[in-house]
Amino acid sequence: MRHNVEDIRCEYRRNPVGLDVKHPRISWKLYSDGRNVMQAAYQIQVSMSSFNVTDILWDTGRVDSDQSIHVTYSGPELLSRTRYYFRIRVWVDLDTVSEWSDVNHWEMGMLGVGEWSARWITDDVSRHADNHDACLMLRREFSLKGNVKKARLYATALGLYELYLNGRRVGDWHFTPGWTSYNKRLQYQTYDVTELLHADINAIGALVGGGWYKGNLAYRDQRNIYGNESALMCQLHITYADDTEEMILSDEHWRSATGPIIMSEIYHGETYDARLEKNGWNLADFNDADWSGIRMVDHSYETLIAQENMPARIIQEIKPVSFIQTPLGETVLDIGQNMVGWMHFRVSGERGRRITLQHAEVLDHNGNFYIGNLRSAKQTINYVLKGGEEEEFEPRFSFQGFRYVKVEGWPGDLDPSTFTAKVIHTDNEITGTFECSDQMMNKLQQNIVWGQKGNFLDVPTDCPQRDERLGWTGDAHVFMRTASYNMNTALFFTKWLRDLKADQLPNGGVPHVIPHVLRAEDHSSSAWGDAAVICPWTLYLCYGDKRILEQQYDSMKAWVEYIRFQGENEYLWNTGFHFGDWLGLDAKENSYEGATPKDLIATIFYAYSTHLLKETAMVLNRFEDAAKYGQLHQHIVDEFNNEFISPNGRLISNTQTAHVLALMFDAVKVKDRQRVADALAQLIIENNVHLTTGFVGTPYLCHVLSRFGYDHLAYQLVFQKEYPSWLYAITKGATTIWEHWDGIKEDGSFWSDDMNSFNHYAYGAVGDWLYRRVAGIDTATSQPGYKHIIINPTFGSELSWVKASYESLYGTIRSEWSKQEDGMEINIAIPPNTTAQVIFKGITKVKQLEEGGSMLPVMEGLLSWDCCEEHVALHLGSGNYSFRYKGDD
Repeated sequence: MRHNVEDIRCEYRRNPVGLDVKHPRISWKLYSDGRNVMQAAYQIQVSMSSFNVTDILWDTGRVDSDQSIHVTYSGPELLSRTRYYFRIRVWVDLDTVSEWSDVNHWEMGMLGVGEWSARWITDDVSRHADNHDACLMLRREFSLKGNVKKARLYATALGLYELYLNGRRVGDWHFTPGWTSYNKRLQYQTYDVTELLHADINAIGALVGGGWYKGNLAYRDQRNIYGNESALMCQLHITYADDTEEMILSDEHWRSATGPIIMSEIYHGETYDARLEKNGWNLADFNDADWSGIRMVDHSYETLIAQENMPARIIQEIKPVSFIQTPLGETVLDIGQNMVGWMHFRVSGERGRRITLQHAEVLDHNGNFYIGNLRSAKQTINYVLKGGEEEEFEPRFSFQGFRYVKVEGWPGDLDPSTFTAKVIHTDNEITGTFECSDQMMNKLQQNIVWGQKGNFLDVPTDCPQRDERLGWTGDAHVFMRTASYNMNTALFFTKWLRDLKADQLPNGGVPHVIPHVLRAEDHSSSAWGDAAVICPWTLYLCYGDKRILEQQYDSMKAWVEYIRFQGENEYLWNTGFHFGDWLGLDAKENSYEGATPKDLIATIFYAYSTHLLKETAMVLNRFEDAAKYGQLHQHIVDEFNNEFISPNGRLISNTQTAHVLALMFDAVKVKDRQRVADALAQLIIENNVHLTTGFVGTPYLCHVLSRFGYDHLAYQLVFQKEYPSWLYAITKGATTIWEHWDGIKEDGSFWSDDMNSFNHYAYGAVGDWLYRRVAGIDTATSQPGYKHIIINPTFGSELSWVKASYESLYGTIRSEWSKQEDGMEINIAIPPNTTAQVIFKGITKVKQLEEGGSMLPVMEGLLSWDCCEEHVALHLGSGNYSFRYKGDD
């Protein structure tokens, strides 16, 4: 039987360069072609060479443990800018040991402020007087002193930057250094540039734009939120063959200028005048005599941190699907997909001609280009031709959310083949797939994923097109579990949560958006601020990552304590501002807030966050806190029942959302839960099987119905095509998830321009139900990160087959079911070093099942089984299984 150690990671990454985690964690997957394969022990060796057994820095020896994720390095202290090599082998029983894995590595970045010798540099003040929106160009030349063994470039900016070495772009990352709470945390990036250096004279160049740092940001026409001038800092470390070192720094030796990018804004786009290009500016021997000197900027080094999440990259390219002449005579390209990124184009024309590209999500009911929902965001690219040969262009420091592109000023006939849409988002690994027999449901899943792509550009934004694009905490918390099926979000949300902690108020309040760029008073709504607790716990569930709980614990606790000290009754939350059930369909006229009482919602989330804090304290062995918050949780639930539930178990608020939340978070006494669930079902049925829930109720609606015996009703809701429903938008041509259930109304008119995004992922949280309930893939809370897997599919009459998979940290989990003439076929995959409980609903006898042609309970991999009146449950070891349900005798 074959056993291999593969897909080795360090801090979730393969062979990372530039870590500042002083005790990095190692994970691996065990591959085996057998069943019921568990790791019995492991051994890790770490060396400072590749791989010299006489130079081993740390050797665990044989460790009797089945742990294969997040094994913490605990060897000698790690050194800055040093590469470490490691390999792993495992035992699957007392004597059977695998071969050593391939050698992997990680490399440390800068581990202290004292490591930085570079200065923050910008150009002279005169440029700002002429055009403060122009992007900065910086350059310098240097010569090498010998043969180079390795070269690393460490860089960051106040703004956004691109680096070039001898004319070649350094790396393929975009929107560096990313968006963090800049005054408290500023990322730097590390690049291996060994192959980019020349033997003689070299040139390094940089472009710097304002970006999130000093550009227009948020919807109150704010600018310069973090500072009023952009700057670069970079430090090139060159190690020669004789092990001597040299540093090339951002310092007084650089030259500065402005160039063709005369305006660049996140919301508004870019203006590029190709006539102002400085050909060869990032090459050696370029004549920069007319360039200016530079000016040092006084800015702290204390906030510098290494890159924490995966970078933003160009992930995909799409060609336009059609070329439209609208009734108003507009020339419009249809990309066929609402996406985020920018357009690349090729063009030939006379010098000085201006081409304008404006970006929009939809056409209006007459088929004309529609930009009303962009509000003040221009989303416009202007390009001025230099003339002569064919020219190519794409933006650098601005992204657009769009499906349609209006083209003006094009020379001659427009050829759609000269345009390419480039999709940009954080390069989170795709981990989930879901498909089924219904094509509209497959389209819904695709729309959910596209919404995630468009809004996961360095931070989890609410929308990518209008003058907002902010990290709304409520949107992130409700969608996070779905997002973590579709993609590996561990690093993405870890970075964002560290900013949440950094921006948290001294009294524990949590801003509505992270990073916090709104008014000082914009903080601490229930269900939004609760992201401080819910999101770390979700990461722990999905990835078994205890460290995130350790790092965020003080933040989690501070949030619960903030709530506890609001108002006179410490067990009810009935003070302060709350969004309520945002965009609930039962809202009053001209209101965005649903009819569910805000203090009811707030108190339920208060209870839920307190419960999760208690659970977190238990995980971290903080037993005194666990007892304290367990008791607080019980008081909150008791007070909730006194305040909002009648003695006979009836909720005082007759809304769908009130019932959903009370049941989802166990705020209702056990004896009353089924009555409340029945009341919820009745509310839905009386509304002709339509929902009325908004941002707060919708994510949990189907989960609650399934939990309390209403799977069929949950299926009916999800498969509903009439407004309001998930599929209604698809009948109107949606390719992403909408902000409003009726963003486009039946008559083709729009919801108000004020707030009508067509790429807003919150309602895409139903994807969690598709994975967890329909396909049935879940993790046991007691063994998170899918160490112990729950496979519990729900078979609906609307579907004849379902195929889903999830790439966990242990390997591929698969759940597939299909209806056969004589019963059901269910295929599952359980990765090595895990176990699973597989539940077959509607089957009451083990002999109704067969696997691989054999009748149960005799089968390889079966650890135990259990039967009840509703199902058969099998406890299985790893392996691939194919079950058939033969029906009753």
